[in-house]
Amino acid sequence: MHAITDWLGSLSGPVVYAVVFALVFCEDALFVGFVLPGETAVVLAGVLASQGKVSVWWLASVVVLAAIAGDSVGYEVGHRFGLRILTTSPLRGHQDRIAKAQDLIRRRGPEAVFLGRFIAFFRAMMPALAGISRMPYRRFLLFNALGGLAWGIGYTLLGYFAGNAYSRIEAQVGHYVAVAVAAVVVIALVAWHLRRRRRARAPKPDGDARDDAESDL
Repeated sequence: MHAITDWLGSLSGPVVYAVVFALVFCEDALFVGFVLPGETAVVLAGVLASQGKVSVWWLASVVVLAAIAGDSVGYEVGHRFGLRILTTSPLRGHQDRIAKAQDLIRRRGPEAVFLGRFIAFFRAMMPALAGISRMPYRRFLLFNALGGLAWGIGYTLLGYFAGNAYSRIEAQVGHYVAVAVAAVVVIALVAWHLRRRRRARAPKPDGDARDDAESDL
């Protein structure tokens, strides 16, 4: 994660916008979400916005536009090629999840387009499935735009505020708190492991011993 953030941070503002647009767009249009979810890029770019490297509002606008445009292309792909795209090699190992997405779109209709925007696999598949199901494009576009708006602004601000919060905490407390928390977690895990081993070595009650003896007979 830090490597990706550092890489994005080394780019100029317009290039950051272009990279985030491409990742969000391709996730919906070309199923690139199986490799790098668009929401990851959005949140990381939101962190960069909290550092002043890009504008949070321009970033949110780019993300919303990419989400709506990518979904529209995904819809068109599904509409034109139909069920054939579901048997392509990248999707053969995801038939169970595809079936769940198809069931959701059958039950909820265009609402599934909005809801699917917030679930990684569904976000990549729902536009194409809407096209395959011959959902009217105007209805699809309405829920696609609503979902893209809520998701795009929401995840951009999530990264922005998370970045601000981390910077404030790091400045006020420093790295020692992180070390202390890590030490507490390690101690708790060791104590749990020792307690589990002690229970496993403890002698069984008489009732359990009799049960074991009867089972041996």
